[in-house]
Amino acid sequence: MLSTAAYLQNPTPLALAPQRSIHLLVTSSVSSASYTILAQSRDELIFPDHSPSISMWPYLQRSAQTRRLNQISVYTGLGTSREQTRLLYMNAAALRLWREMGMPISVVGEISRPPRTALLSFGMPFSE
Repeated sequence: MLSTAAYLQNPTPLALAPQRSIHLLVTSSVSSASYTILAQSRDELIFPDHSPSISMWPYLQRSAQTRRLNQISVYTGLGTSREQTRLLYMNAAALRLWREMGMPISVVGEISRPPRTALLSFGMPFSE
């Protein structure tokens, strides 16, 4: 028998349905949250719309998708060079929205959670 305890934080016990078939209900995520790191250059920062905190909410309103706000998490941090002046830490929902908006994307990495020095720029805070 396969144990789910190694894969889920809150394993759900198996329940037998009236037809005697086994059904497993998964109530928690197997993988941890992941953030994609985007770099923004000094030249990109000249345009205010390249800031998620300025452009994402108006886009969500115009497209009647304001409910997506609950799934979006964007943090910002300082970069270390002209090509990476600002770093954006976006969860998957935020990255999908950013791409949907047609914004420039320069992926430089991935991290399980934003660093403590990063500030919440738009959306909901990270939680485990």
